Amino acid sequence: MFDLNNKSILITGGTGSLGQQLTKTILHKWPNVKRLVIFSRDEQKQFQMNQEYPESKYAAIRYFIGDVRDYDRLLRAFEGIDYVIHAAAMKHVHIAEYNPMECVKTNVLGAENVINAALATGVKNVVALSTDKAAAPINLYGATKLCSDKLFVAANNIKGFRDLKFSVVRYGNVMGSNGSVIPFFLSKRKDGVLPITDINMTRFNISLQEGADMVLHAMETAWGGEIFVPKIPSYKITDIAKAIGPDCEHKVIGIRPGEKVHEEMITSSDSFSTYDLGKYYAITPQVPTWNVDDYKKHFNANPVKQGFQYNSGENTEWVGVEDLRKLIKEHVDSNFSV
Repeated sequence: MFDLNNKSILITGGTGSLGQQLTKTILHKWPNVKRLVIFSRDEQKQFQMNQEYPESKYAAIRYFIGDVRDYDRLLRAFEGIDYVIHAAAMKHVHIAEYNPMECVKTNVLGAENVINAALATGVKNVVALSTDKAAAPINLYGATKLCSDKLFVAANNIKGFRDLKFSVVRYGNVMGSNGSVIPFFLSKRKDGVLPITDINMTRFNISLQEGADMVLHAMETAWGGEIFVPKIPSYKITDIAKAIGPDCEHKVIGIRPGEKVHEEMITSSDSFSTYDLGKYYAITPQVPTWNVDDYKKHFNANPVKQGFQYNSGENTEWVGVEDLRKLIKEHVDSNFSV
């Protein structure tokens, strides 16, 4: 039975949407967690999060100001930590395109710092967050996250005799996360115009809680080096617009630099090392540190067909307008109505 009671966990980017959902989930499921360190560089968000989760009420929680670019600060923060969830990243596509080296410093060099700090301090388990944009990337953000994924997968090859595993979780748009399309449309509908990039655009959809659960699943089950991918539905961007602003003008403004019409999470090239685990897929490392046959037997894992690809435009499961409205009310804004 997976148990985080009496364990110490650190979340980089812990004040972000997923970091806060993980905090809520961990404190609820494991009230006797030893320490939960919220590591981020935004003091205002830490101040606000401390109002909801004050250290006076939650004895395990700690707020650390720090940047994943700063190896020495990570080294100090990782002392005595058992589990690390690496959620810190620059994630806005257009900002990364305009500030490329800043994105590289955070998403690539920051990932390497997290790996080296974990190797140096006795951390047992690291789960890194990825993105659908890391599969066959066409923008810098996706390229840096693909590079980050490769670093975390390969880190298992240099752990030596340490009791340490690195794994990755990759998923699509998190419903209601900061900067995502749903909050953007909700804020725009008062203007009567919703800007649509491309009428054919599709995206994967996952709730914050499903994202948090997937991270914890990887933490519990990873053998080291897997990239876990969830089986989740897609939606059409036009259906999001209809769900939020049916009476608004839906103005097509054209695709933005670095955007795809459909997102991928598993490419055909990944298919040769991808296994169906039931609720999730796992892209296994090309040079695993464990026996693949043992892995398949343990998880009853079935290899996908060669050439298999998983993208939002060719998905078999879809969320329609009415279901989107229910999900928005449930996961994003309880006061939402049309």
